[in-house]
Amino acid sequence: MDKLPWIILSAGDNVAVATAAIAPGSTVAGIETREKIDPGHKVAISDIPLGAAVVKYGQAIGRTTADVKAGDHVHSHNLHFENDRLAATANSAPETASNEDKARTFMGYRRADGRAATRNYIGIIASVNCSTTVCRAIADEANRTILPHYDGIDGFVPIVHDQGCGMSSTGDGMNVLHRTLAGYTRHVNFGGVLMIGLGCEVNQLTLYGQSGAGASKRHFNIQDAGGSRRAVERAMGMLREIAADVGKEKRVPMSIGEIIIGLQCGGSDGFSGITANPALGVAADLLAAAGGTAILSETSEIYGAEHLLRSRAVSDEVARKLDEKIAWWEDYVALHGASLDNNPSPGNKRGGLTTILEKSLGAVAKGGRSPLTAVYGYAERVTAPGLVFMDTPGYDPVSATGQVAGGANMIAFTTGRGSCFGCRPAPSLKLSSNSALYASMEEDMDIDCGTIATGDATISGKGREIFELIVDTASGKKTKSELFGYGDNEFVPWHLGATL
Repeated sequence: MDKLPWIILSAGDNVAVATAAIAPGSTVAGIETREKIDPGHKVAISDIPLGAAVVKYGQAIGRTTADVKAGDHVHSHNLHFENDRLAATANSAPETASNEDKARTFMGYRRADGRAATRNYIGIIASVNCSTTVCRAIADEANRTILPHYDGIDGFVPIVHDQGCGMSSTGDGMNVLHRTLAGYTRHVNFGGVLMIGLGCEVNQLTLYGQSGAGASKRHFNIQDAGGSRRAVERAMGMLREIAADVGKEKRVPMSIGEIIIGLQCGGSDGFSGITANPALGVAADLLAAAGGTAILSETSEIYGAEHLLRSRAVSDEVARKLDEKIAWWEDYVALHGASLDNNPSPGNKRGGLTTILEKSLGAVAKGGRSPLTAVYGYAERVTAPGLVFMDTPGYDPVSATGQVAGGANMIAFTTGRGSCFGCRPAPSLKLSSNSALYASMEEDMDIDCGTIATGDATISGKGREIFELIVDTASGKKTKSELFGYGDNEFVPWHLGATL
């Protein structure tokens, strides 16, 4: 039997989603299409009067701006954002994890403080934009001259940025930058760290203290070293000592409950919420059931579906924290004369997504169906197991930077438009939402989730495949982004506050 080129996601929906191009005059759910429907786009399966809710995933995604006839294309020309929420339906149970799943192990690095690492890098971290060029020069020289002598070290990573001076020494901007950099200096995937400052910046190295300092954690200022070239020479001596220590580390078995994975989506299309995101949600449920942690983020991209997360909060306190994050974002965008519905990008809309509500319902799916156990601020250290939420922007590099600073030792990134991304020191898996994208960008994509839309795979089965790849990657299997060399330019702390 031929596979249908459309799918209805919930029994209460009044639109279907095309999984392949649908010609005018085709039959969809017993109605005749009145115009061409591109893949990922919506077609009305009943008449929808002016001002009525358009329902997808069993939830309102906006209201019509004109009378819509059954068979019409439903998109930006006849659907707009309105701050509606349908009542959260009863939450279905998370994906079931077997006893064997819960007993799984991966091969990781056991740090002296007991934490589990998935990679063994050495970080060259800039405290200020003024030291970024020197940090890059140090990393390049170390990778060229030191790394070949140590098979157990994954590489020397420059962590550089454009902040650290020309800003207030107090307030949100400095607090976020300091928290982010502190998170990277203690990141478990860095076996050693060398932090480099200029010397006269606002973000002084002394702010980071000596906590955890030792043979594998050092810092100095370029001005104290006598300039850029001498700073590189001084760093080489320190890094040889650090590498001698870090290079001794060996992978050992450890529980998959020690994996902390950040969940990201970028360049979404009309398939993201049908294929890659819910499949990743299955993997997140399996990991959470085994004692691991999945970090859902991108507050501006869960807006409109936050009530579904709230209904799964383990306590009133967790629900209240989520409400506070949403309220802050509403005030923040209003202050700048913007709307959270501006979030769907031109690429998102070409792919079939119309409003932030529609995008958000699909985005939340990557968090699975597990209870929400905690809510964190940007780059705060994540300590709770299970599904947690971290407040971040929707901009992928900024969001992932916050997750890694919070302790994520892996990233899983879904995309429907073809986002390219890496996030050293955390390996980043790329999941394509449609098979055409996977075929055209196979060198960047780790898993093709488009087979769900074609009927060749199930959400549960693909989720299991992602889960297995997470375990393999945590054990050292290289991701496509690692093989290409991504990760040196994707450190982007959230920029808050005034530039002075």
